[in-house]
Amino acid sequence: MVENVNIVHKRKLSTMDQVALFITNKVGTMGFFLIIFFWTVLWLGWNIAAPQNLKFDPYPAFVLWLFISNLIQIHLMPLIMVGQNLQGKHAELRSEYDYQTDKKAEKQIEEIRALLEEQNKLLHALSKQILK
Repeated sequence: MVENVNIVHKRKLSTMDQVALFITNKVGTMGFFLIIFFWTVLWLGWNIAAPQNLKFDPYPAFVLWLFISNLIQIHLMPLIMVGQNLQGKHAELRSEYDYQTDKKAEKQIEEIRALLEEQNKLLHALSKQILK
């Protein structure tokens, strides 16, 4: 019996692996991109257009925005790489299971083909005897 490769893979994941996969799956979405995009537009827009006494990250440097953006990138990049490595291992596991399934199917097809050839020989021999 063939096991479900997704369940096998999930059983092997540690809590940290699950966190990395969760973050990788969420960061790689348009929703996350839009959050970052609108956060950037709001931040920069506010610090360009707001009254002088309400600006907290002065134009044109935006030092605080750059610092926070870099912190996000520094922390997300390794997590995404870990998640991608785990996804790669999952793909390799699925590929191996597919290969094993294909080997079993090929063996069964060969057995069926051999049985059909044997039946054809028997039918051919029977038909010769009937036609005599």
